[in-house]
Amino acid sequence: MTIAGDYPPPVLGEQYRSLAALLAGAAKAFPDQEAYVFEGRRLTYGAWHAKAMSLAAALVERGFAPGDVGLVFLDTSIDYAICFAAIQCAGGISSGVNTRLGRREVGAIVDRAAPSMIFAEDDAVISGDAPVIRRSELPRLLEAPPLTAPVARDLADPAVIIWTSGTTGMPKGATHDQSSLRAATITSGPMSAPFARRLNSTPFAHAGYGGKVWEQIAFGMTTVVPSQPWTAQKMLRLLVEEKISIGAGVPTQWAKLLDLPELDGADLSHLKIGITATAPAPPELIERVTRRLGIPLIVRYSMTECPSVTGTRVGDSPETLFRTVGRPQPGIEVMLVDEDLKPKPKGEIGRVRVRCAQVMRGYWRDPERTAEVLSEDGWLLSGDYGYFDESGNLVLAGRTSEMYIRGGYNVYPIEVERVLSEHPGVGTAAVIGRKAPVIGEIGVAFVVPADPIAPPSLEELRAAVKADLADYKAPDELVIVDSLPLTSVMKVDKLALHAMLEGLDAGRIEGRIRS
Repeated sequence: MTIAGDYPPPVLGEQYRSLAALLAGAAKAFPDQEAYVFEGRRLTYGAWHAKAMSLAAALVERGFAPGDVGLVFLDTSIDYAICFAAIQCAGGISSGVNTRLGRREVGAIVDRAAPSMIFAEDDAVISGDAPVIRRSELPRLLEAPPLTAPVARDLADPAVIIWTSGTTGMPKGATHDQSSLRAATITSGPMSAPFARRLNSTPFAHAGYGGKVWEQIAFGMTTVVPSQPWTAQKMLRLLVEEKISIGAGVPTQWAKLLDLPELDGADLSHLKIGITATAPAPPELIERVTRRLGIPLIVRYSMTECPSVTGTRVGDSPETLFRTVGRPQPGIEVMLVDEDLKPKPKGEIGRVRVRCAQVMRGYWRDPERTAEVLSEDGWLLSGDYGYFDESGNLVLAGRTSEMYIRGGYNVYPIEVERVLSEHPGVGTAAVIGRKAPVIGEIGVAFVVPADPIAPPSLEELRAAVKADLADYKAPDELVIVDSLPLTSVMKVDKLALHAMLEGLDAGRIEGRIRS
């Protein structure tokens, strides 16, 4: 296997043709190597494989067939990893569902996925007729006689479905086959190393896990998951006690870590590299991390439809890490195009288009929306705009939709607006994102109240949104207005709302913001 740069190749090579076969190979090659550490519980590769094979046997016994979809509606945990792998061993397609989603979103995913089995928390409400295995049932099933061998799958077989919302609010299931997962090892670079111990707070329902699990197994890495709620003290304790070699965090987390008095006496000799995500890291913070911890930071850009796109390199300047998302990863083609898909000249803003082995094979059971973004020759049209600087680094410039990213989670305003419009105190509503220093962006709801004398409170509206949608989609701020600005075609003018918000911040316009 060819790995770009001076980085060592994975421990397990390209002879494996499915994730289940790869896990079996890891269990044989390094059975005692830890795969996961979470809240005091430890799982080796040998135990991960054994438990997954036992649970796979229970799936097969219940009629689960090759190519069936299994949904994992569990919190990020070791049990999640076992269920995910069990679906693979039974020949199925693993698909995680974020437990922070609301009932409408979960229901839409269940309808679209048509799963043959769902793993769910004991108190989770699941619609539909699919059989459900609750978390409390797992201990018994994990001790059952295992399959004698994993159900055979090949590189072209679908392996995972990773869900992302569209601008209409309907979920889209980015489908990756076995070969797409395997390709992650080529682009891993400094983010992976043989038998590394990586601190990773990415929810397992996201592409950071589902699209990268092959990479973890191939390198024999240990994934250490911090417990919630996060604190700087917990992060430091894990870095030291678990001898973390690859650390990940948002800029604020790195900043709070550096402010700990006990950092001076901490043994961080194992820490080799840090990953920063979600929000741009100020150059001064990058310099502090590099100087205080003695490690470089890197930035990566990816999407659910393509879990690797660009990334900064070790040695890039703090300014490069702050302004850009780096250069295309090895084996990945990135071009910027206009609305007619014609290439844009260097330095001009265009829509990001990607082609590589890691691009999804399509949206699950959705050929129409697949055709909108995926060409016959493998080019994926993203929803992002950007341009390349003089050094070839990609600078993101905006999004085709009005979607904003709050704490690493995509939020599409139309979903929130629909829920807000159902509230009895709301006449009309519009939502936009605004930049925030800690979590990237937050949501601002502009509301024309049904009764101007008794407008709804921010707390009321947040509760209404949380009842139907993921909690992170609830607006963080509320602006009460007499009317919403409209365009010439009678649509809400979102640009005017952004201008209005700037005016409120500057004190030029009267209004009420409740944070």
